Amino acid sequence: MPTDRLESVATDGPYDTRAIGVSRRAFLKAGVAGGGFVLGFGLPAFLGDAAAATSGSFEPNAFIRIGSHGSVTLTMPQVEMGQGTYTSMSMLIAEELEVALSQVRLEHAPPDIKRYGNPLLAGDQITGGSTSIRAFWEPMRQAGAAARVMLISAAAKRWQVDPSACHAERGEVVHTASGRRIKYGALAADAARMPVPEKVALKRPEEFKLIGTPAKRLDTPAKVNGKAVYGIDVRPPGLKIATLAQSPVFGGRLKSVDETAARSVKGVRQVVRLDDAVAVVADHMGAAKKGLAALVIEWDNGPNAALGTEDIVRALEQGTLGVGAVAQNVGDIDKAIAGATTKIDAIYQVPFLAHAAMEPMNCTVHVRKDGCEVWVGTQVVARAQATAAKTTGLPLDKVVVHNHLIGGGFGRRLEIDGVARAVQIAMQVDGPVKVIWSREEDIQHDMYRPYFVDRMSAGLDEGGMPVAWSHRFAGSSILARFLPQAFNNGLDPDTTDGAINLPYALPNAHVEYLRMEPPGIPTAFWRSVGPSHNVFVVESFIDELAAAAKKDPVDYRLALLAGSPRAKAVLRLAAEKAGWGRPLPKGRGRGVATQFVFGTYLAEVAEVEVSKDGEIRVQRVVCAVDCGLVVNPDTVQAQVQSAVVFGISAALFGKITLKDGRVEQSNFDTYRALRMSETPPIEVHIVRNTEAPGGMGEPGTSAIVPAVVNAIFAATGRRLRKLPADPLELRDA
Repeated sequence: MPTDRLESVATDGPYDTRAIGVSRRAFLKAGVAGGGFVLGFGLPAFLGDAAAATSGSFEPNAFIRIGSHGSVTLTMPQVEMGQGTYTSMSMLIAEELEVALSQVRLEHAPPDIKRYGNPLLAGDQITGGSTSIRAFWEPMRQAGAAARVMLISAAAKRWQVDPSACHAERGEVVHTASGRRIKYGALAADAARMPVPEKVALKRPEEFKLIGTPAKRLDTPAKVNGKAVYGIDVRPPGLKIATLAQSPVFGGRLKSVDETAARSVKGVRQVVRLDDAVAVVADHMGAAKKGLAALVIEWDNGPNAALGTEDIVRALEQGTLGVGAVAQNVGDIDKAIAGATTKIDAIYQVPFLAHAAMEPMNCTVHVRKDGCEVWVGTQVVARAQATAAKTTGLPLDKVVVHNHLIGGGFGRRLEIDGVARAVQIAMQVDGPVKVIWSREEDIQHDMYRPYFVDRMSAGLDEGGMPVAWSHRFAGSSILARFLPQAFNNGLDPDTTDGAINLPYALPNAHVEYLRMEPPGIPTAFWRSVGPSHNVFVVESFIDELAAAAKKDPVDYRLALLAGSPRAKAVLRLAAEKAGWGRPLPKGRGRGVATQFVFGTYLAEVAEVEVSKDGEIRVQRVVCAVDCGLVVNPDTVQAQVQSAVVFGISAALFGKITLKDGRVEQSNFDTYRALRMSETPPIEVHIVRNTEAPGGMGEPGTSAIVPAVVNAIFAATGRRLRKLPADPLELRDA
């Protein structure tokens, strides 16, 4: 199967496989391919596959290939969308294999759930949830270490010496006593015939040479010089371009189309009609856009024609008055509330949010009678293949998917609606067609971060400390649709993440969730997912409790974090580096937020200025992060910085609203993102330790939102419980 290669031009408490039932023998498998050395490594799609693995029928799900020229090719089970995964995961292989990072070549993995499944995401072939390093931290290293041992054994056999007398360094095996050395490439064929080691000793952290050091991104040079290929860049021979208009009301249908004017546009070749969409196929994008604009379309708006945001909010608010599924219950909340000295209640809301990735939705498809070929950048390549097969009616093995670099995912490319659309259109086109969504189509037909309404109650003792904590919220469950087996007894781990098992000492706590799906509005994962909602609510409400107790927000949190030393440490560090407590000019304030989500402890302090007319400007952000053992500190810093920008955009501008069943926002003028001139200095301070790695793609997004809102309160004395922040509420504060 064709794959797409990304060439490397870079310079120079662990994950436990027993938890998922993988033996080392099942985990490793070697073979000869084209005169080289292929080492496969894998994890079962589900726990039940472990037995098949030990019986010899287990198939590996990823491969290291060492060619006769000595280069190391890594077929990546995860995709690169700007988060640095290709570099950090290559560092894991290079570390244990004892090669320079510049020797590693990368290939996108083809769709194959059994061989490339993510063990932390139910074995599905998914890049998301900040799981790449967490899932493959030990498997990648084991594969590299096993390959190193087999190469050393092959060299020792050739030299007729004991393997213990040899060692590996920079892509060579060296006989220590004599100084003889031989390159991996010359050993590749022999190494493939060596027995797979039963046990592989991994390096201890103090032995790392590459892991934990700054490494240049492997994907940067190709992105700078234009050689990098994203989904939107592909151009198979005979390609036509299409753009589309979908029903402006979710659930609506296409009623009629007059294509006379569109047909007269030079370069327009075809108009494709679907049940709820219409597309214009042309020689180039300009002609396709002009042709689409020339269509006279009549829509049947369907059952959601009168739907507005206020209708959804009313239903959610009413829902929170009912009883939901219990996500967590500690102590006796009713008794604690009844005996509290002070009671505080609050209602919070977070809006629908779009992804608005820089690379708009696109997919190229060529449907033939005997097969289908797809070119796309996706976080779920196996699902893309299955969708194309189902849509065309072809067997799975007749669908070839080429995955590419992604120009921004944020969860949007965990969905396959764009692939389905492109295949539907391509089935009516002779030859390959690239379907590109306009920015307006992208924003108005996204799959959105859900709207949530939260009811919070707390009881404080005489000293102002919480003795009771109640949190009930209503909104959509993405996992109930995306991964139904993860939704049980009215709950799923994403929707409640950041709302339960808080690092704070809360003697009596009760959390309930009510699943309520908005009519017709598709919801999906959005960078930091459940915590993007829950951390805002929890950290804002903690701030309210501190204010009611007349205590400093940092001191208040520290008092509640006695049982969580890692959370306490990042909070202290962020506060110290931010100069917490130092005087600020009038109109400025500092806000703080602490969290433990995605396996990472993180605290952020935002310094915010609010003008007399209510305009908000974030002046500075300081972040302290403890993500366990760090692979590439440059990536950690970059991920926090990008997540902070993403989160500030949501806090100040982000909202999707509906009127008459239609999304009102359409482009970056009405769905704002933080501009370069508005971006504050962002400091990142990393706590170094040897704990198991945590995720880094998303944590920074969730914490910055309450930090900003809490800073607004510090600057103005006005508490914002609904996002985004509204300058009208802050005028003359």
